Amino acid sequence: MMRKEVRELKHDEFPLAEKVWKHYRGQKADTTRERIFGAFVDGVLAATARCTRHPGGLEMDCVFTLDEYRGGGYARQVVARLLDECGSETIYIHSTLPLIEFYGKLGFEPIPEARLPESIRERFLFCFGEMAGCNVAPMMRKPGGAG
Repeated sequence: MMRKEVRELKHDEFPLAEKVWKHYRGQKADTTRERIFGAFVDGVLAATARCTRHPGGLEMDCVFTLDEYRGGGYARQVVARLLDECGSETIYIHSTLPLIEFYGKLGFEPIPEARLPESIRERFLFCFGEMAGCNVAPMMRKPGGAG
């Protein structure tokens, strides 16, 4: 029987998330402004979701599940935990186009790029105002949104 646990990572566990993220754009963690949530399966970090505080608001990203754990609902579980802990504020995301429906079921709604706080929008400046061309769509979830 597999042991499963979904919880917030402690700061000294952030390197575990960075190890997972090597498979996902090599992101780095910042203990000063981030909270990371994870699904552990038999003690192994299988999936993550990160909430970052920017000057203009909260952003969720790094929703990622290792290949060998996909299909087990772990991404949904870690996002739900993040929303339980951080959802009292508006949360912004850059969803990939195929995942708009997934995030919609969690209370996120597509928004025009101009509605993103500047500090979050600037992370995608390389898209030159054409986020769909970069395979991403800005979305937001208001406090207490469906989930």
